[in-house]
Amino acid sequence: MIYLVEHFYSIQGEGRYVGTPSIFFRFGGCNMRCVGFGCKEIAPDGVEVVGCDTVYAVNKEHFAHTWVAIKSAEELLAVLEQYDLPSNVDVVLTGGEPLIYANEQIFVEFLEALRAKDHRITFETNASLAVDFERHQVYKECIFALSVKLENSHEPLSKRVKKDVISSIAMNAKDAFFKFSIDEDSIDIALDEQIEEIISHAPFLDVYCMPLGGNKAEVEKNTLALIAYCKNKGYNFSDRLHIRIWNENKGV
Repeated sequence: MIYLVEHFYSIQGEGRYVGTPSIFFRFGGCNMRCVGFGCKEIAPDGVEVVGCDTVYAVNKEHFAHTWVAIKSAEELLAVLEQYDLPSNVDVVLTGGEPLIYANEQIFVEFLEALRAKDHRITFETNASLAVDFERHQVYKECIFALSVKLENSHEPLSKRVKKDVISSIAMNAKDAFFKFSIDEDSIDIALDEQIEEIISHAPFLDVYCMPLGGNKAEVEKNTLALIAYCKNKGYNFSDRLHIRIWNENKGV
């Protein structure tokens, strides 16, 4: 079963296409928890849940009853009709982790329909789940933002860094780039070693670093040190424009 958490039309706030008008589909469920990011949210049942800044799309135990079960590709395509959109607007698939549905027929049919309409499709993924590019050729026409998790996520290395998956996506996708979430306190030699090891599996991809944070204050706190780090390493700095503008990460 595929679960949709939210959809909204906004601008892309992160990575290579920052500022680009995009319609977002946020899917529910993830293979990681990333409690190290320390973002907190009170679930509808009153429980405080800790994780990434979209914990409401990750934690099935406390949030799943707010997710919408999708039973056909047509339901997802109908979302596009709810907005006054340019004909080939960018479509961003995020989560949670959208690739947990990579082999679901409904999901594949949705992607094929989007490509038939000439939409540019970008996946925001933690790059730990394999994609069958030969079985589902549509993935070769998609773009992948590889948000590989670092040690600050508190996920074990064996779970968060899958070199074969990274290499496969980099070699088979239409395009891909790395995108790391970094806080000021993590900027040290150990961070250099982590990032260099990860990008060695696809050294031809661009690297974007963005400030960790679930609200404007946290993003701004981590920005200046990260800009200095990017200048030193030659990486691209990526703002989190949606949070900086709206101080929210839902529906924007």
